[in-house]
Amino acid sequence: MKYRREFFRQLIHATGIVFVILAGYLDTTSMIILSLAAAICGEIIFQLDRRFYLPFFSVILRGCRRDDTERGFIYYFIGMTLTYSLFGFNMHVANAAIIILTLGDSLSTIIGRRFGKHPLPLKHDKSIEGSAAFLAAGFLGSLFFIEPIHAITGAITGMLVEAYTPVEDNIVIPLVVGAILLI
Repeated sequence: MKYRREFFRQLIHATGIVFVILAGYLDTTSMIILSLAAAICGEIIFQLDRRFYLPFFSVILRGCRRDDTERGFIYYFIGMTLTYSLFGFNMHVANAAIIILTLGDSLSTIIGRRFGKHPLPLKHDKSIEGSAAFLAAGFLGSLFFIEPIHAITGAITGMLVEAYTPVEDNIVIPLVVGAILLI
């Protein structure tokens, strides 16, 4: 995928920060409902776009999707729903886990694709530069919610999960980060 298309895709991914901002004003139940509704609406729009041209949505979706089966944004909202469901009793942890995913995953892709020259051990499609970007962005973003020692722990955890998980990282990253932050 061309860098420009991937850059645009990751900017859209990063708009998930809006949900973390809303979490400062809404209760846990509202955040669970909102993120689940976003997943459902996203899937409906995705399915409609496969069959019809939808003004506004089709331009965005067709301009940034990797392929016709991609579900990353839906998994993102499912991961968010599960994170608020499991860790919503501690919104600082839930929001930190989500912001680590949101900023870390977006920046690791943008930086890794543009500047990545050194492959990770055992994972040659990922780069040290991208992982460093994940670590920095996840750490800095999570400082708004948790103490520095927890922020670095969460960012390192998220970076490792993003780099080495064999399953959908948009679900796994916030769940593993949230669990580690509660230990």
